[in-house]
Amino acid sequence: MDDIEYFITTWGADRPQLQDVRRRVFIVGQQVPEEDEWDEDDLVAVHVLATRNREPVGTGRLSPAGKIGRMAVLSEVRGHGVGSRILDLLIQEASHRGLLDVHLNAQVQAIPFYEKFGFKAEGREFMEAGIPHRRMCRRLVTA
Repeated sequence: MDDIEYFITTWGADRPQLQDVRRRVFIVGQQVPEEDEWDEDDLVAVHVLATRNREPVGTGRLSPAGKIGRMAVLSEVRGHGVGSRILDLLIQEASHRGLLDVHLNAQVQAIPFYEKFGFKAEGREFMEAGIPHRRMCRRLVTA
């Protein structure tokens, strides 16, 4: 979608917008308990915020340890490359920070999405917030 803007940001700068997307996708849409949604990584992670007409529509974060997480896109803009662009930006940010690899806990139904970006599933399926997940990793190319 051409009218989506993407910003690298922090929890301190854009917390209300980041929370809005995650609340709608995870807490309301997927019934994740609110106490499981917010954690200490929010404060130290770099976040990507996607907006359309200045309204938040997507987000994701990268922790200092290289964990990508909290990838969330509102249903009305899914299927238009918003999640792909957010993930691209998080991978670029990880590379810029000198990380050698990135990892994430993918909801099982999202594994094919992450595989398109070079992530490989590892280990067994596990439950996180009542949803089946698998750990996935991707090595980053360094210059």
